[in-house]
Amino acid sequence: MQKDISSIRGEYRLKELSASAVSHDPLVQFGIWLDEAISARVHEPTAMTLATAGSDGHPSARIVLLKDISGDGVSFYTNYESKKGRQLSENSRAALLFFWPELERQVRFEGTAEKLSAAESDRYFSTRPRNSRIGAWASKQSSVITSREELENEVRHITGLYKDLDIPRPPHWGGYRMIPHLAEFWQGRPGRLHDRIEYRLNNGSWNISRLSP
Repeated sequence: MQKDISSIRGEYRLKELSASAVSHDPLVQFGIWLDEAISARVHEPTAMTLATAGSDGHPSARIVLLKDISGDGVSFYTNYESKKGRQLSENSRAALLFFWPELERQVRFEGTAEKLSAAESDRYFSTRPRNSRIGAWASKQSSVITSREELENEVRHITGLYKDLDIPRPPHWGGYRMIPHLAEFWQGRPGRLHDRIEYRLNNGSWNISRLSP
């Protein structure tokens, strides 16, 4: 039976947000909100939607995990030969979205993504669980495979290949730093009259504005 979804909605009442209450730097403000999301035990607080588009302009989006915040931007890791990796090689523009429903908050960034250095990627790769390092070698991410068995056979092959050995980072796997030129912080409010604070980079400085909901 088809269900009516048009009436599904919730009311937002937890918090409010004003331009005078936020940091002058969106990455600092994001760090504050991320700490609050972690303290509130939000499920997967570092999960973010990454939107990319290749040279054909066709957009794609998927969930990836945030791995670092710096003064320049936010970082994540992936297979360079995956769909998102191929699209970023053609078009470095990207967008990120965090949604923390437990806090009735969203944060979004728009900007450009650049590859992290090999040294930075090596450092992070060495901290990954062994099974995840094996998976980075075994998975030809986004390519068509004939079956699950094909993947599991490759995992067994890589496991045997590196038995009792350290597993190096594959050359096709590494990190990106997304450097924002726009950020928006969204706080749900009653009656859909949400608080929206936008940061826009202008000649090296951040301009802060309130947006209509």
